[in-house]
Amino acid sequence: MRCVCVCVCNQKVYSKMNMYTMPPPGIPGCPPGLEYLTQVDQLLIKQKVEIIEALVGFESNNKYEVRNTLGQNVFYAVEENDCLSRQCCGPLRSFTIRVLDNYGNEVITISRPLKCMSCCFPCCLQELEVQAPPGNTVGYVVQQWHPFSPKFIVQNEYREPVLKINGPFCGWSCLPDVDFEILTMDEVSKIGKISKQWSGLLREVFTDTDNFGIQFPMDLDVKMKATMMGACFLIDFMFFETNNV
Repeated sequence: MRCVCVCVCNQKVYSKMNMYTMPPPGIPGCPPGLEYLTQVDQLLIKQKVEIIEALVGFESNNKYEVRNTLGQNVFYAVEENDCLSRQCCGPLRSFTIRVLDNYGNEVITISRPLKCMSCCFPCCLQELEVQAPPGNTVGYVVQQWHPFSPKFIVQNEYREPVLKINGPFCGWSCLPDVDFEILTMDEVSKIGKISKQWSGLLREVFTDTDNFGIQFPMDLDVKMKATMMGACFLIDFMFFETNNV
């Protein structure tokens, strides 16, 4: 009897540790479902390892967990795509990523069209659209042409440029950590970064699963915070979504 009580108590403690405080809905200017983003200045995005992909190289839909600094799950993100596109187009493929809250409600939809990707030709630059809630556009991420370094413009729902994202020389480098700086439009102030983080030798070599961290100001418009999540997924596909075997 005592053992049962201890197990139940431990389960309750664990559940409390993995729950976060959800602010009340109806925050002015905040799309429904994104209220929690008003309380954070950092997010950790962890791609889930797919066993079949690691063993045989069969490309599957990407799945991500979005966590806060305490390791608590905030959102889940799931790619929707068809098998032919994944196997034939690889990281160039178009995709729709649906971001769900802990109750299974879709709060963000991220869409990327199919475009060629070449550093030598600026005619087919990458871009994606972020909607929150689905059907309501809140931002865009548009690639800027540069022969060597990754550069992006973050736009609001009216296609007005708001921020820049600049990556390192050859952003697909094999460095343990790779930072993409989030800058003001005049590039004078650095206000955050998107970081690809080292996840261990075996995982880096035999899978294309990656960990990313996003840092932004606490008072950044929540719509731009959601758009930064979209930028993170685009960066993953463009520079890190390849098996190394």
